[in-house]
Amino acid sequence: TNTIWAGLFHTLQKAAWGPICEMVDSQYYLPNDIGISALDCREAFRLLSPKEQMYAHYLSRASWYGGLIVLIQTSPESANIYVLLQKMFRAQAPPQLEAAATAAGLSAEEYQAFLVYAAGLYANMGNYKSFGDTKFIPNLPKFKALVWESLAFKQSPGDMEALWGCCCESLYSLEDKQKQLGLGEKGISAYFSGNCCLEDAEFAQKFLDSKNLSAYNTRLFKTEVDGKRCYEVRLASAKKGEYPDEVCFGKHEFEDAVFFVKRGDYAFLMEKVCQNLEKAKDYAANDNQKRMLEEYIHSFACGSVEAHKEGSRYWIKDKGPIVESYIGFIESYRDPFGSRGEFEGFVAVVNKAMSARFAQLVNSAEVLLPELPWPPAFEKDRFLKPDFTSLDVLTFAGSGIPAGINIPNYDDIRQTEGFKNVSLGNVLAVAYATQKDKLTFLEESDKDLYIKWKGPSFEVQVGLHELLGHGSGKLFVQSQNGHFEFQISSWYKGSETWDSKFSTIASSYEECRAECVGLYLCLNKQVLSIFGHEGEDAEEVVYVNWLTMVRAGLLGLEFYTSESKSWRQAHMQARFVILRVLLEAGEGLVGLKECTGADGRPDAVITLDRSKIHTVGKSAIQRFLCRLQVHKSTADVEGGRALYEGYSAVTADGTHNFLRLRETVLLRKEARKMFVQANTYIKGSCLLVEYEGSAAGLIQSFVERFPDDAEKVEAQLLEMTCMDSSCWC
Repeated sequence: TNTIWAGLFHTLQKAAWGPICEMVDSQYYLPNDIGISALDCREAFRLLSPKEQMYAHYLSRASWYGGLIVLIQTSPESANIYVLLQKMFRAQAPPQLEAAATAAGLSAEEYQAFLVYAAGLYANMGNYKSFGDTKFIPNLPKFKALVWESLAFKQSPGDMEALWGCCCESLYSLEDKQKQLGLGEKGISAYFSGNCCLEDAEFAQKFLDSKNLSAYNTRLFKTEVDGKRCYEVRLASAKKGEYPDEVCFGKHEFEDAVFFVKRGDYAFLMEKVCQNLEKAKDYAANDNQKRMLEEYIHSFACGSVEAHKEGSRYWIKDKGPIVESYIGFIESYRDPFGSRGEFEGFVAVVNKAMSARFAQLVNSAEVLLPELPWPPAFEKDRFLKPDFTSLDVLTFAGSGIPAGINIPNYDDIRQTEGFKNVSLGNVLAVAYATQKDKLTFLEESDKDLYIKWKGPSFEVQVGLHELLGHGSGKLFVQSQNGHFEFQISSWYKGSETWDSKFSTIASSYEECRAECVGLYLCLNKQVLSIFGHEGEDAEEVVYVNWLTMVRAGLLGLEFYTSESKSWRQAHMQARFVILRVLLEAGEGLVGLKECTGADGRPDAVITLDRSKIHTVGKSAIQRFLCRLQVHKSTADVEGGRALYEGYSAVTADGTHNFLRLRETVLLRKEARKMFVQANTYIKGSCLLVEYEGSAAGLIQSFVERFPDDAEKVEAQLLEMTCMDSSCWC
């Protein structure tokens, strides 16, 4: 049925097919009234010295060029759609293009839908949502008519028609496999060729482990030659061919297959990243920053994850910089197998006042860590005090912007050398503002409290989640075998890591563990005092933090695909698991009931008994958190998977019909906000240009992002996409 509807979308493009549009599930549209906010960094940038501004500028340039890699990583059509939109908006800014839209027969609402779609494509760096991994399609039937009426088409009709032909089918397609990111028949993934399945990912991981190669900066492409499986492992690098370093380049026989390790994936963009990092070196504040950049350049030139790890070591040593940044293949959330990193780069300026609070939390960490519910032997032998700063984002290139980060993600470095935490202050300031009339699934008596205390409580949760959640817990590794103080039956062996061992559940499991740490330790009065909350205010922060978590667990059902019985977003799966744990605790701690809303449609209400948070709630999280940590520490994949997947199950059985509740959540969901970011330019001095918080402003920021070589960049994107096109047929 879905395939038939997808076909109708294309054959009826020139007809009045509004009614058909309405029949397509609204979850695949971005609403015209979606929230779009500008990230304010004017004052933070102004306070930088000229040298610091230049450093931030070139790091931003490196990040923006590298961020385009995400288009290639997301879907086969994303880069083509991006280039199509860039050509249209470079020829006519959104206000000027509106006249062409009118001539093409678009209503004002349809033109706004077009702008929102374009803004969504830029904000997510592809046509799949960065948070939830579902596809979004244009909410208008006359896209082609607008393209044909545009100035860009009139200037280059052949090129524009060819571009349209490359992406028009996939632009609207809602075939089952194309509705979400996934592996094999479960969805689309540009980390793998279209003929790869989970078994191929597992087999490739075995090969990579045998060669001590990380999957972070790779993609996998499968072919068959004379009946024998052949795999191409592509390393992201500016250089092609052999390179004098530690990476196992070339052909490898492995079991009944052949692997070819090749460099040069995204070569043009990786070279642009390297060039700008080289320029940033001239403005580095100290030797740690210079050495960090040198290692990053080496990593991105030859495809060496080991060099990136070395750069990360210098980054950790760079304590308290005014301009903070990190860049590379970082988070593995969107790899269906959980091992490959999406490119991201951020540049931000330290907010000294807020950072002082986080510094207090760091200084209290050694007192707070023993409060966690696992045995002392499961905690790191020594807590390595990290930097923990609040930052105002200047640039965050990638598929989305988080509220906080704990990096690097390399287990061996985190366990023995340390890490850094950052909270993104200007993101928090605008991301979670909520209107009362749009606040779903809460009792009226809770809504005002929620609105008042959501920001302060989330600040506490982010701080605990990043520092003491991701920053806690020990992994038992093979080199320690024989030296354990007690008997364990399993541990991490050889080149095994948390991600490679727990693979498909690793990201969500770890986010759940960190969220539980936040819930557990926010009950500590010392923690609340650090953030300036005392007495009744402190209790309100605790209540709203726990209420936010159980509500988020219900909202998480939006990110579950019932057809494939799979989760599409790590954090939201984690929050659903926590909701299940707290519901299971019983004794009236959490209430969840279905009802009919004032509008006559299905609704639900979730409640939390604040008098039982410190007793029933704390005990439930204590038990669950201990189990999570023990399975993680001992590499007990079987036990950890059984525990986590059990609580992740979405069924119609039991006290709550979660499948029916999922439909209610989808009916009342609110689209996630998008952010408009500034650009920097060198015109004698370094200048900052900001844009309005609207779809048009977001679009214009991208049009002006590559002023010197936009056409060359777009040509390279098209070439990379064309080279890969046969891999997804």
